[in-house]
Amino acid sequence: MRVLVGCEESGVVRDAFLARGHDAWSNDLEPARRGGPHLQMCVTKAITEYGPWDVIILHPDCTALSLSGNRWYGTGMPLHHKRLSAIDWTADLWALAKGHAKIGCALENPTSVIWQRIGRPRYYQPWQFGHGETKKTGILVDRLSELEPTSIVSGREQRVWKMAPSPTRKRDRSETYQGIADAMAALWG
Repeated sequence: MRVLVGCEESGVVRDAFLARGHDAWSNDLEPARRGGPHLQMCVTKAITEYGPWDVIILHPDCTALSLSGNRWYGTGMPLHHKRLSAIDWTADLWALAKGHAKIGCALENPTSVIWQRIGRPRYYQPWQFGHGETKKTGILVDRLSELEPTSIVSGREQRVWKMAPSPTRKRDRSETYQGIADAMAALWG
């Protein structure tokens, strides 16, 4: 299968599909952190000009969309216009992916305002996939099966929430947990 993992510079999900023998590509405006097949460009161009794609998995930037950013991006706040732009861009991206994915697509984001616009996701936690941590993650699917927990473990560390400020904090907080990436590749690949 040909798989596009849009808005992913880490390569975690892409590599999980590659390990299962698929023609998988990551895509982001940033270079790939781990090397490998990567399209460094706007995700809309990757979808429309480098397909056809069987499966498209999207990880759009959640900065303006996440409910945790309401104090900056909420109604009446100085950056609310950026939230409105992010909602429109992400909804358009989701529609584009649904129209171009031959088998199906998925979109990942935390608790977010985008779900009011494009549909209700199912929420997952890393501890359901072998990581003793919490990070509530929504995944909306179109024509793909819902993920099922693969390895429920104890421990409820809030490592992501507690990350200290750093130049790579945003990048590090957004990386997909390996157990979730492996579950995606096993189920959708």
